[in-house]
Amino acid sequence: MADRMTPEQRHKCMSHIRGRDTAPEILVRKALFASGFRFRVNVASLPGTPDIVLGKYRTAVFVNGCFWHGHEHCRLYSMPKTNTGFWTQKIQRNRRRDAAVAVRLQARGWKVLTVWECSLDRARRKKTLETLEEQIRQNGEEYKAELAARKAALQERRARTLSSRERKNALSGEIYSRYSIPRRIRKASEDFDSLYDSPDGMRDECQD
Repeated sequence: MADRMTPEQRHKCMSHIRGRDTAPEILVRKALFASGFRFRVNVASLPGTPDIVLGKYRTAVFVNGCFWHGHEHCRLYSMPKTNTGFWTQKIQRNRRRDAAVAVRLQARGWKVLTVWECSLDRARRKKTLETLEEQIRQNGEEYKAELAARKAALQERRARTLSSRERKNALSGEIYSRYSIPRRIRKASEDFDSLYDSPDGMRDECQD
């Protein structure tokens, strides 16, 4: 199908398309807020500046326009007939950037969800939003489980460290009680143990 716009008209049309706070983004935000989710928007501190960030659920949501992000096999993705080379390269760059951003977010422990503009039409909107909310809640459960596992591992390491110190103290007490060690030698031994346990202290002593 031939492009019915002149190059000037096409440029003017494209330049008026908003990059943020688009109608699809606002629709998704309102739906999530109404369902009890709380979030931040356009978070520049994260790769790709996600449209919606739900920290409690460790989830980043991108609401993508089908044309600008090159949604394959979509009725809203139609390459302009004028200046086709420029638009082809631009869409390809956007796709590569989207993939790279997802990898960087996942490396930081974030789950990445994408909502396409076409999936928010009247026929599919309800199903799309229900699926999105379900995925967010599932991500939240996985994140809570991950935090619990980290906490348990930390507590286990602390317990092992404490147990090691207790065994050392018990052994020292048994040696001192079993053998008659002069107080002067015992004090020197304790001072050495304290110095040995502290790398900084040992280094300072060696330098002196």
